[in-house]
Amino acid sequence: MKTELVFATNNAHKLHEIRAILGNDYLVHSLSEVGCFDEIRETGDTLQANAEIKARYVSERYCCTCFADDTGLEVDCLQGAPGVYSARYAGEDCNSERNIDKLLAALGGTENRAAQFRTVIALAENNCLLFFEGVIRGRIAFERSGEGGFGYDSVFVPDGYDKTFAELPPEIKNSISHRAVATKKLVAYLMNK
Repeated sequence: MKTELVFATNNAHKLHEIRAILGNDYLVHSLSEVGCFDEIRETGDTLQANAEIKARYVSERYCCTCFADDTGLEVDCLQGAPGVYSARYAGEDCNSERNIDKLLAALGGTENRAAQFRTVIALAENNCLLFFEGVIRGRIAFERSGEGGFGYDSVFVPDGYDKTFAELPPEIKNSISHRAVATKKLVAYLMNK
């Protein structure tokens, strides 16, 4: 019998990625699939706080086991920016393209382009809250490359690879990504409880 979980997202890219990582032992529902169409505002100033806000909100209102994530791209020479503001780096109504434009402009010709993607997953079940973190180090490319992925994937080259996340096959990205690392920790917890 499959374990049912709610993933506090309606982002189709994230949902597809998480379902691929979790595999066939889990039935993962999106917010819309459980009838949640509320706007859950991410008002925290850390990835952990934002993940907690979403997981608690859904778990309490829909009486379910829910997990939520927040992810940030942290660039060393920008003192960790854009970080928790990654999705709205170029402004509240921005898109991925404008976020990338701003990032590349901020870096200019800087040689030190070391960065990391960091994901924090919050799991809310039975009034209990647990956190799982995943990090992948890499660097920011000088220009976009690749058609796959989403967000900053076209400019992030993970350590040990010479291609961006957007160029790597999904099965490779899904096995090494920050989200994969955090999700594997979540799965290990679920399997051992």
